[in-house]
Amino acid sequence: MPINSFLYPGAKFTPPYQVANSLRFNQASSDHLTITPGSAGNRRTFTISFWFKRSTLGTANRCPFSVGNSGSSTSDADWFTLMFHGSTNTLRLIQYNNTLFATNQVFRDSSAWAHIVIAVDTTDGTAGDRIKLYINGSQVTSFSSSSNPSQNYDFPVNNTVEHMIGREDGNANVYFDGYLAEYCIIDGSALAPTSFGEFDSDSPTIWKPKDVSGLTFGTNGFYLEFKQSGTSQNSSGLGADTSGNDNHFAVNNFTAVDQSIDTCTNNACTLNPLYRYTNNMTYSEGNLKVVGGGNSWQGANSTFYINKGKWFFEVKFASATDVGNFYIGWTTAGDYNISEPYDNGIHYYNSDGGEIYANSSALTTADYGTFANGNIMGMALDYDNSLLTVYKNGSALVTDYDFSSATTTAKGGNLVTPTVAHYGSGTVEWNFSSPSYAISSGNTDGNGYGNFEYAVPSGFYALNTKNLAEFG
Repeated sequence: MPINSFLYPGAKFTPPYQVANSLRFNQASSDHLTITPGSAGNRRTFTISFWFKRSTLGTANRCPFSVGNSGSSTSDADWFTLMFHGSTNTLRLIQYNNTLFATNQVFRDSSAWAHIVIAVDTTDGTAGDRIKLYINGSQVTSFSSSSNPSQNYDFPVNNTVEHMIGREDGNANVYFDGYLAEYCIIDGSALAPTSFGEFDSDSPTIWKPKDVSGLTFGTNGFYLEFKQSGTSQNSSGLGADTSGNDNHFAVNNFTAVDQSIDTCTNNACTLNPLYRYTNNMTYSEGNLKVVGGGNSWQGANSTFYINKGKWFFEVKFASATDVGNFYIGWTTAGDYNISEPYDNGIHYYNSDGGEIYANSSALTTADYGTFANGNIMGMALDYDNSLLTVYKNGSALVTDYDFSSATTTAKGGNLVTPTVAHYGSGTVEWNFSSPSYAISSGNTDGNGYGNFEYAVPSGFYALNTKNLAEFG
């Protein structure tokens, strides 16, 4: 399977087409989009295309697309659901009580963007060609189970029934969790993935999006770019259709902050639910919010690693019962086979007056100051010179702290990643590039990337793939 994710720091390329926004779906908030077409389109021939980055995994099913009769389904023709299966993390397409396909391939990478195309043409005389699945430009042919629809079968897609993005129709307990971008339905055509993406000579193994605005979308087709920030079902809402058809989706439980600049052409760092110390922390809001789970040590690493450059992120100490026992900083690559999750790297300890720690040992007894509920920490790491600066609500608490002489693995060319360790039940929200919480200003780095509450120090950059390609 070709690599696609725009994740790798050494990828020196610039995609010709840029995606500005995605929409962040949080299953705990029941986020989803809905529309019921006013008239029927082509129910036999259509294409579904979208980019996604999953967040929390777990054992629950996660549904990026579903069509049905709002829980009153009584036959196969009333149900069409695409879902990531919880216990296996495979992708399944369900037709009421019939599995049209279930992949052998698993989808459990929460650090990467990927692209799905489902091309349907039940008029095709070859049964195996009536539904085609493509991942990152390549057709999937290996399934644990599959079933072909009969010729000229009418699916509920493009019928006058409810279409949902981010929730299973008829099941208010199954939602999508993660990021979606460039979401399309083509009514009346079964298109190849090359209508939506491409390989090129700059990166022949990396599948990239391309401009789809010139496609013919058909009667009930739509194109969701998530460019707007409103919550109404119109051209100003998050569910606005920009295909020209005005098939706008109703916005359910989203707010303006759910519009993200973490996209399939500039992937942003998040926390990594697959790489943590204990399972007590709860992840949400696109893996940018973590809540502690009681009186034990917990730790979480991130999805990006660096070994050079100057990097900046913000962390908000959210309303919670305990924000004191947090270590926030950088840790080295490797498993959490250690006694405490802050044993490797360089950290700021938000307790005892605020201290700098390296490999679990305090480097100083100076009281730099601590963070309380509502405060925002800014952390700037100059990896090349082993310097750490910590900001509180935009003002420096610790300026260019030199840890070059300390015994720490967060230097000397080792790969390091942002990390959090906590003892207790506090809550923090991270902003690597696109926050999950509302901010009052909006600052970018020197390359114009990111959306931060406070000014980014000169020469420091947000953790996204465009910056990593240049400085990482």
